[in-house]
Amino acid sequence: MRSYKAKMVEPIRLPSREEREAALDAAGYNAFNLDAADVFVDLLTDSGTGTMSAEQWAALMRGDEAYAGSDSFGRLCESVADVMGFEHVVPTHQGRGAENVLYGVLVDEGDVVPNNAHFDTTRAHVANQGAEPVDCTLPAARDPDSSDPFKGDFDVDAGWELVEEVGAESIPVVVLTITNNSVAGQPVSVENTREVAAFAEEIDATFVVDACRFAENAYFVRERESEFAGWTVADIVREQLSYADAVTMSGKKDAIVNIGGFAAMRDDDVFEAAKQRAILYEGFPTYGGLAGRDVEAMAVGLREAVEPPYVEERVEQVAELGRLLVEAGVPVYEPTGGHAVYVDAERVLPHVPKDRYPGQALVCALYREGGVRGVELGGFAFPGTDRPDLVRLALPRRTYSREHLEHVAETAGRVRESAEEYRGLEIVEEPEMAELRHFSARLRPVPASHAAD
Repeated sequence: MRSYKAKMVEPIRLPSREEREAALDAAGYNAFNLDAADVFVDLLTDSGTGTMSAEQWAALMRGDEAYAGSDSFGRLCESVADVMGFEHVVPTHQGRGAENVLYGVLVDEGDVVPNNAHFDTTRAHVANQGAEPVDCTLPAARDPDSSDPFKGDFDVDAGWELVEEVGAESIPVVVLTITNNSVAGQPVSVENTREVAAFAEEIDATFVVDACRFAENAYFVRERESEFAGWTVADIVREQLSYADAVTMSGKKDAIVNIGGFAAMRDDDVFEAAKQRAILYEGFPTYGGLAGRDVEAMAVGLREAVEPPYVEERVEQVAELGRLLVEAGVPVYEPTGGHAVYVDAERVLPHVPKDRYPGQALVCALYREGGVRGVELGGFAFPGTDRPDLVRLALPRRTYSREHLEHVAETAGRVRESAEEYRGLEIVEEPEMAELRHFSARLRPVPASHAAD
């Protein structure tokens, strides 16, 4: 039973099948191009789509809209210091703003940046600096049935192989994403965090943690890493982040707000350089492109994210969706992660070859069948990689009920039963920057006569 009650509701509507088919065609078979009003259960992302608490709504009224030196910024800094252990904070409009601010300071053309697995905007920001993003993902991460409790870990052996290949001087930054979004939301252990910190220190690189889902990761640590049994989530967060030199943060995830983010760091020189870059791209360093009211809500959300029973209920609702999908005969990546369930599209649509984007075909099938919107995180979203074709169903925080989860599972079950109806897709339009093509590309179904080519 949830530990909260609803104080505001928003009506949603399931369009008819004919309406859904027309909307899908008009969107170029890309779920990002669908109108939200045409979606029944929206699991496209958990970023900025959650439900704020009464305390966060109250905080909006305290927002100090001063251009410089606002009280709201001071309260955000206090929350970041108390919850995450960083004194220097540069607010931004969201996580990708934090990436732009920090990587624009730390990364130059020709550099190489290893990560346990780059997500789309992180990869794009590294590439935009003229650097090369490299994934150092564990072999176990490629097995959706592996029971490894920390499949999100950074493969330190792969990191050392990269050092031997390109030289330590080419690697200014080492990144660790917690939880690992590109590896089905799998957690990262504190032990691995310590190992990556030592690796970064030995090659004289700045150790950056992408901390968007820091609280969810800490919950998994408490449940799965014996050293931390009995610890509070708040204490685990402080311990895990204590090894980082800097963090990037999307407040739209574990700070439970609709907009906002920040970069935080320990080094004074990096802080000063980041502030100057923030002025150019985000706004004055005490508001960072945000209204003061949004800064206030983020300060409250950071504290709420580590308080029981919020994070336990959050992770368990995701696990509940995973169980319902498995009961419906839908193959999912296991164990389930902290913010989403990842469906194995290659097993749902085994007749669709990888160059016909089975993951994107499954995204379209879920919408066509039941008005459910997910996102593909495979060959379409990450061109040039060998990532498995997974479809992420990301749950907004404190938003949907069990009945909605049951609808999602029933929809996916019907798609699995009628899988032969669905052909692959081909791209007809895409942007110049391949790393971001899944946000706006347009596709079409492969003609029946070509489907098996």
